[in-house]
Amino acid sequence: MLRIDSIHAGYGTTEVLHGVSLEVAKGRVVSLIGSNGAGKTTTMRVISGMLRARAGIVMLNGQDITQFESFKVARLGLAHSPEGRHVFPTLSVRDNLELGAFARFVGKRRKGDIKSDLERAMDLFPILRKRATQQAGTLSGGEQQMLAMARAIMLDPEVVLLDEPSMGLAPLLVDEVFRTIERLKQDGVTMLVVEQFAAAALQVSDYGYVLENGKVAIEGPAVTLRDNKAVQAAYLGGMH
Repeated sequence: MLRIDSIHAGYGTTEVLHGVSLEVAKGRVVSLIGSNGAGKTTTMRVISGMLRARAGIVMLNGQDITQFESFKVARLGLAHSPEGRHVFPTLSVRDNLELGAFARFVGKRRKGDIKSDLERAMDLFPILRKRATQQAGTLSGGEQQMLAMARAIMLDPEVVLLDEPSMGLAPLLVDEVFRTIERLKQDGVTMLVVEQFAAAALQVSDYGYVLENGKVAIEGPAVTLRDNKAVQAAYLGGMH
């Protein structure tokens, strides 16, 4: 489904990723964990076409998308819910959700039943139904995060990238985010998740990778990583 192989990438003269490789199989949830500055968000940006890889390849459903611009990557079914939410603040919640389906409206991706998917997105996050006509910029941080996730789902994606979905949220909202990830997993949605709450991320994941200084230091089934003493000491101390 999604595979990156020996990716090198960075900003200016600084290289952040030094040969990162990972794979996300269809219907699986994979977590990417590591300390701040390890290269997690950079990895996500390379995959979605927001940042060009200097070397290596990104494959989606067997197609090389390494040099594709982000809008072309989205048309192929890869949805990115970025760190920091980045909703359209002056547009309504409903308009933000419908923009998530833009590639479907203009015929660049299978259209399907957009109305039904809009209802599904609001069922996943009931607060969005209550805020449907409200400007997205007036939502709380937690509500904006829910909107960003729901907007990604509106693409009817092959793969969803979730970058720090719980960042800055109150504990109750963090719980809600992970319950939603679990529901999406049960629906067969393929996801790559970068998350500060490593223990919670591994709890809903099938497999995990640990990034250290731009390289994969450890990988394995999520249950194995949760039981790994080194991973526990470094990343799971503040278990959620």
